[in-house]
Amino acid sequence: MAVWDITGRPAHEQFGFWREVICEAFVPLSPTRTSPDPGFAGQVETRPLGEINRARIRSQPQLTSHGPREVSRSQGEFYFVNLQLAGRCAVRQGAAESVVGPGQFTVLDTTEPYYLDFDAEWRMLSFRLPRPQLSTRLPEAHRAAGLGRSIDGSTGVGSVVTALMASLWQLDDLDGSTPTPVLAELEQSFLSVVAATLGARTAHDDQDPHDVHAGTRTAILRFVAANLGDPSLSVATVCRRFAISPRLLHRLFEGEERSFAGTVRSLRLNRCARLLRDPRETATITDIAARHGYTDPASFSRTFRREFGISPREMREQQDGYGAVPR
Repeated sequence: MAVWDITGRPAHEQFGFWREVICEAFVPLSPTRTSPDPGFAGQVETRPLGEINRARIRSQPQLTSHGPREVSRSQGEFYFVNLQLAGRCAVRQGAAESVVGPGQFTVLDTTEPYYLDFDAEWRMLSFRLPRPQLSTRLPEAHRAAGLGRSIDGSTGVGSVVTALMASLWQLDDLDGSTPTPVLAELEQSFLSVVAATLGARTAHDDQDPHDVHAGTRTAILRFVAANLGDPSLSVATVCRRFAISPRLLHRLFEGEERSFAGTVRSLRLNRCARLLRDPRETATITDIAARHGYTDPASFSRTFRREFGISPREMREQQDGYGAVPR
């Protein structure tokens, strides 16, 4: 994690630092100040996540240009997904012109010129994505049609994008608290939903495409599988982790064989069943149940019997068939 905070610098140095250091750190930008105030306070905090670079930015009114000269100086090809948190930004890329307000976002391509006009103090989340990663998910015509346009982050596919941005910003893959497969799955899910958003814009379709649901659901399942032993694992904890509503979580599992709660229960019980059938496992039935979120042995036994038709003890006695879990 890196933080550039120019608030504490002398007022006459602030804009120069913003222009010469911060605006060159990620992709070349040329800012022009539009306020007569002597100072130019601002802050940028960055957090890498795999191939995605996440940034939280706040700054002053300005015109920002990534014109032909800046494009020619760019190293690497990227897309930026910019979620406006406060203030407004007039965006222009290609033939598209739009005004992006709080709760809305836009997608920009660094291989083409774009221009940003912030008319007041502003804040945003900005995620930089490798261009090839997104390009392979969507035809060129669909990408181009969605670039530089204001996208509503409160409904349809856009709500999934903003939910994942909020969730991904909170994750820190440097402290070891989040399993690597979960981080990788979240990264891929985010790329998929951004591509789906651009595709939906082209089709003028406000419905959530199947691939958006599938990608987000997969990320959630990875997280659940890595935390089956947590007794507090629930709708509430998953919604907090992914910054989504319970309604959206349940919608992600509509049409599936099991609901979210049923899926968690099935994953836990199948994990317990495999351990009970493993002759190398020496833990007691009570310990195995507790390791997978079941603190009440009697409740575990009843739930297990409903799922498999036999008791945990009977399952353990069938170790000669290790590896096969009855359905």
